[in-house]
Amino acid sequence: MLSIEEALQKLLSAAHPVDTHEWLPLALAQGRILATPLVSRVSVPPLDNSAMDGYAVRCSEWAKDHLFPVSQRIPAGRLGTDLAPGSVARIFTGAPVPPNADAIVMQEDCVVEGDHIRITRQPGLGDHIRRASEDFATGQVILSAGTRLGPAQIGLAAAAGAAILQVIRPLKVAVFFTGDELKAPGEALGPGQIYNSNRATLTALLHQIGCLVVDLGDVPDTLDATITALQQATASADVIVTSGGVSVGEEDHVKAALTQLGRLDMWKVAMKPGKPLAFGRIGEADFLGLPGNPVSAFVVFCLFARPFLQARMGMLPGHLTTFTIAAGFDKPKFGNRREFMRARIENGQAILYPNQSSGALSSLAWAEGLVDIPAETPIKCGDRVQYIPLASLLS
Repeated sequence: MLSIEEALQKLLSAAHPVDTHEWLPLALAQGRILATPLVSRVSVPPLDNSAMDGYAVRCSEWAKDHLFPVSQRIPAGRLGTDLAPGSVARIFTGAPVPPNADAIVMQEDCVVEGDHIRITRQPGLGDHIRRASEDFATGQVILSAGTRLGPAQIGLAAAAGAAILQVIRPLKVAVFFTGDELKAPGEALGPGQIYNSNRATLTALLHQIGCLVVDLGDVPDTLDATITALQQATASADVIVTSGGVSVGEEDHVKAALTQLGRLDMWKVAMKPGKPLAFGRIGEADFLGLPGNPVSAFVVFCLFARPFLQARMGMLPGHLTTFTIAAGFDKPKFGNRREFMRARIENGQAILYPNQSSGALSSLAWAEGLVDIPAETPIKCGDRVQYIPLASLLS
């Protein structure tokens, strides 16, 4: 069996980013991947400006109980004049600091007496002044190519004056699901039939990372139907993702269809839940075959499909957040596979969902993270274990 690191490296080495770009206005760029570095044409702030409503002063002129005349008023968007000796300037947040002033005094530290003020606290050089270019400067790269554009990145681009952004075409991912036992939610179930939860879970996961999903639905368990579905998927998508159907059973036709139409590699990965992982190519489309059990499909998607798809999308490599925490459970030594157990944190400890079956979707809905346990490692309550927040796997 391959280690997780070996299997992931094999996938990532085959991930070729989409090379088609398009221009979008900021309002439509949310969630897209930046194709080229964004270089600012302006400096922010453009001038030294006030971080507070208050008064611009010269620090060297301060004296306790001294009355200072207010020589000018500077609102945001207006330039002041040179600060007259012995005076202060009324100034508002964001307004340019007038020449010769070297600090801003908060209005809360001033007592107004007519057209004069008394400063109750001695100012320090640079107090409450935001310096020109302290956020970013003209010519500076403020967003790297491969950045996924969220609200903060959109706002930063707007601050730099960018009205449109060059982004990568969305990755098209086709999904279909084999199994005569599968029914869509809302339909009546016959004997031995189940609702197709993997279709809902995987399409939601794909949407969440920004893929354009081509949903081909449920496919009958026949070789001809599977070949037709794969041909349709290849014609419409960059990547095909399925769950189940790649085993050696008489009703598992995906493997045979893939072998007939393209190339298929099947790996056994030393992990639980999930062990089988299929990767191949049909024409210009990559193929990822995930396990059929719902929890296995979810975990394998998060650990393998997600980083592969993000690399195909042209995203910068992500960082998986992990930390150690005390185990709130006992686990005897078990098996030769690295195990990912559904957990959440309570009272400073990681506790496990009682049912760790790979078919128990309730464990994922309850969990807030996964406990990563090395193979053949017994755990006693209080031992330190690695914890992966689900939020880190779903971003």
